[in-house]
Amino acid sequence: MTTITLKQAYTMIEAAFEKGAEMGLKPLTVAVLDAGGHVKALARSDGASNLRPKMAIGKANGCLALGVGGRWVAKNGIDRPHFMTGLIGMDDNGILPVPGGALVLADGAIVGAVGITGDTSENDETCAVHGIEAAGFSAQVE
Repeated sequence: MTTITLKQAYTMIEAAFEKGAEMGLKPLTVAVLDAGGHVKALARSDGASNLRPKMAIGKANGCLALGVGGRWVAKNGIDRPHFMTGLIGMDDNGILPVPGGALVLADGAIVGAVGITGDTSENDETCAVHGIEAAGFSAQVE
């Protein structure tokens, strides 16, 4: 089974930060989780607020908890609020049901997730996908 190496996790983070800088975004925080939901790497830009690491982890963790991308998690937070409220209450690691999280896929298999926070959810997602692809993986946002 393919896993995310520490070097690949750092590549994702650096590429996401570079994309954010290129787009002129607010300070970002990036969390890379392995397939088991454990933090592989996390970085908070200078100027990012203190709750951002938990938010980034929550975006990535929501993707892993449901096996879907952050857009699906967000849509179900709106369409099925009781389900999402129950799910959030069941999970000790936090789930943030907004876009900005993406599954990391290797040959179609889930090997982890990336969550980014700091700017709009759509911009966060763009940076997550860019970082994942820069490390040689595929991203799933739906």
